Formats: sequence, structure tokens, C-alpha cells
Amino acid sequence: MTKPLVAITGASSGIGEATARAFSKAGHPVLLMARRMDRMEAMNLPNAVLRQVDVRDRDAIAAAVRDAEAIHGPVDMMFANAGIARLADIGRQPPEEWDEMIDINTKGVMNTVHAVMKGMMERRHGTLVMMSSIAGRKVYPDHTVYCGTKFFVHAVAESLREYLSAHDVRVIVLSPGVIETEVLSGVLDETTLANYKSNKAKMGGGIGAEIVGDLILNAYQLPQNALVQEICLTPTRQTY
Repeated sequence: MTKPLVAITGASSGIGEATARAFSKAGHPVLLMARRMDRMEAMNLPNAVLRQVDVRDRDAIAAAVRDAEAIHGPVDMMFANAGIARLADIGRQPPEEWDEMIDINTKGVMNTVHAVMKGMMERRHGTLVMMSSIAGRKVYPDHTVYCGTKFFVHAVAESLREYLSAHDVRVIVLSPGVIETEVLSGVLDETTLANYKSNKAKMGGGIGAEIVGDLILNAYQLPQNALVQEICLTPTRQTY
């Protein structure tokens, strides 16, 4: 039997890429959305629809979903993964970095959910996976606005989970700790970056993104009436 379509934003690297590989290996067609088209092309996954998308563009996400669904049928899982971490001392951080995080990490998540939610409700089937962070459960130095955006994801996910439960649509929050991804590329403040790298080294480094991708696949493969509400994954030596 043909497996249903899975869509992923921020699919060109890190957890997004790892999740795309996990679902593709399991036989799913995939809609990959990101700003770096070359990185998605280099993955060379079968039955993949690739679209250059900025999640701040609601219409672009909707168009990508329409294109992929015309080929592979309805999106049964949407992973709202795209995000950015501009970490810095809030007292010296440029407000433009706040804007970027708020637009991508909050509005981008909502734009992504909006593109598929109505269809899932009508079909009474589907799964939304929403990228938060352990920084959406507690606060950290130099993470002020970033934490705010991730707390937002937690709050919206809790509300959506209640709202969509009557329509048999699942909502999973992903709250990783330190993972080996390109997240540090978004940190422009040198002091904050040095402190982050030091703390990461003390815990023996992050864990592989492929572990997270496999966990998402495992949670998705449960029967539709079984829901892993949150995946919170950290290195064993991460104590905060």
C-alpha cells in the first residue's frame, strides 16, 4: 500500500533533514521545504517534492502543499520544524534579531500548521509535529526572546491538541536539548556563542539528529488513537 505524504519545513539540515531521511526510508513520499534548495537536492530522496520556501510566507507554504498533494495525496503529517536561534544578552541584542525569531519561530509555525489543519480535520486523520525546545520549558541565560518563542509553541500546541482531539488529529511537541545541528550558526553574539560551546563540551557534545528523526517516526507510527504528546530529548549529561 502507498504510504501517506509527510511534509517538513526546515528540511535542508539538522533534525528536519534527519526526519526526512527517516520517513523516506520508511517508504513515505515527502514534501521538503526550506530556503536552501541545493541542500535538499543533494539528499536525493525518492518520491520527494522540493520547494524553496520561507515559512514567513504563508502563501508559499500553502502552494507547496497543494503541489505535493496533487502528486501524492493529502499530507498526513506536517513537521513545523523551521526555526532560528539568535541568542544574545538581551541588554545588547539588536531588536531586529527579536523580530526574526518571532516571525520564524512563532508566525512561521502557525503558517505551517494553517496549510494542512483544515484538511486533516475534514479527513479526521493527521499529525502535527511542532518544533519547540527544552527552552520552551525553562529559561536560560541569553535565551530571552528565543525562550519566549518556544514557550509560545508549547502554549499553542496545548490549545491545538485540545481543539483537534475531537477531530482525531494528533499534536506532538518536540522539545530537544542539545542536538548536533547547525543551530549555532544563528548565534551572532560571540560571548554567547563561546559560552554555549563551552557548556556543550562539558556535557560531551550533543546527540545525533538521526535519533530525533527516528523518535518522530516511531511516535507517528502509533495507532491514530495513541498520542505521544511531547518528545523531550537531551544528552544524558545535560542537567539543565
